[in-house]
Amino acid sequence: MNLGLVRSIADLSNRWRSRFLPSRASLRPQHLRRGAHGETLACRFLRRKGYKILYRNFKGHSGGEIDVVCRDKDTLVFVEVKTRTREDFGRPLAAVDRQKQKRISRGGLNWLRMLDNPDILFRFDVVEVIIAEDASPRLALIKNAFPLSQPYIY
Repeated sequence: MNLGLVRSIADLSNRWRSRFLPSRASLRPQHLRRGAHGETLACRFLRRKGYKILYRNFKGHSGGEIDVVCRDKDTLVFVEVKTRTREDFGRPLAAVDRQKQKRISRGGLNWLRMLDNPDILFRFDVVEVIIAEDASPRLALIKNAFPLSQPYIY
């Protein structure tokens, strides 16, 4: 069979698929798309503040998850991004309760274990993203939002 013909058929098939079938992103629920958009905005925001983004959406083997792992000068920073459309029910930071802090702490410890437990400074920050329909997004960085959760030690 002619290899050029096979490639052109595959190319046409991919173009048709991307034009007429919905993307995976559009099949996700609205709140997940909003959260992913908020994380993208937060990463841009952090880069403008001089942070170096190392990894997004880290999930540890023994549990724990971190939205963004980055570096601020000589400090390793684990960032939780909270995206909301309005603040009627409080600030997004209020959604980072003890249980969520524990999950983020576990993820941070998994990251440090993966690096063979280096002797470095680290902290937990929160980026609040407010995406209102009729306004441009507002972002706020809360440095050292919470300490390493109990009973974890490093």
